[in-house]
Amino acid sequence: MNIPATLHYTEDHEWISTDGDIATIGITDFAQHELGDIVFVDIDSVGKHLDAHEIFGTVEAVKTVSDLYLPVSGTVTEVNPLLEKEPELINNDPYGKGWIVKVKMDNSEEAGNLLDAASYGKHIGH
Repeated sequence: MNIPATLHYTEDHEWISTDGDIATIGITDFAQHELGDIVFVDIDSVGKHLDAHEIFGTVEAVKTVSDLYLPVSGTVTEVNPLLEKEPELINNDPYGKGWIVKVKMDNSEEAGNLLDAASYGKHIGH
């Protein structure tokens, strides 16, 4: 199971990478594996301000639909444009080309309160 040490994680299996006050968010390798083949991504929160733990969209796999929860408070500024035609990028490259949204964070320190790689690994039994 791939759990990059440079990222932070939620118990709901989202990952976050920060660069100043901009956060890039996706779902973890564990989550994409559990969901199976992802066939559609629905994000309707661009331009909206959301609090941490609010739903910012969904991913649809062959057998299920899963809500996506924002790890930090902020405004959703961008959706990965590649996912419209290639949602399987989340399966193939969850920490790279399969990122889902970018968010302008209200407080960049919020990300530090999330799980580190070792804690997330324990959370998923890895």
